[in-house]
Amino acid sequence: MGRDTLFNVLRKHQMLTLRKKTSARTTNSYHRFYKYNNIIKDLEVTRANQVWVSDITYIRTVKGFCYLALITDMHSRKIVGYDLSDSLELKGCVRALNKAIYQAKNIKQLIHHSDRGIQYCSNVYTQILKRKKINISMTEENHCYENAMAERINGILKDEFYLDQTFDNTAHAKRAAKNAINLYNEIRLHLSLGYKTPNMVYKLSA
Repeated sequence: MGRDTLFNVLRKHQMLTLRKKTSARTTNSYHRFYKYNNIIKDLEVTRANQVWVSDITYIRTVKGFCYLALITDMHSRKIVGYDLSDSLELKGCVRALNKAIYQAKNIKQLIHHSDRGIQYCSNVYTQILKRKKINISMTEENHCYENAMAERINGILKDEFYLDQTFDNTAHAKRAAKNAINLYNEIRLHLSLGYKTPNMVYKLSA
């Protein structure tokens, strides 16, 4: 009997136990900071470092949540910057951004796209982008739909690389996140990339 058939039988006889997961809110878009327009809606992305998408996802630990800030290159799907911290403070997003900028060879005409969360709209964050002459784009209506790639990367890391489990502590979660991101960038083949890894495609077009 296959997995789906087994689940159907269990469900029919009310024997299927659904795992309840608590979740953490990572986006607070009710703030005083300026919210930018979505300038990548109809944009054709043809090269690395043309558009970076950013997002924050939560990772569970025994003591609570920690937060993984990710920056992904839209063309290659490579995670170019990340940081995991035990709070939703701005510092984690800034560290992820600085890592992404540091590793990039050419960020001329780069667009940074994110949701309207307070971290991304803050003066500290936007000033870094402006100083580096990086254009700013943000979701306007449907956050998930307008930042779909970032959401999808979150799902891949949790579903395929086991970041959805509960870790002993933040240090354990950091090791797991580093390993998952390395495997995702270096090993995972993408159908949308012609069965190449994100790192291969990034190197070819950066």
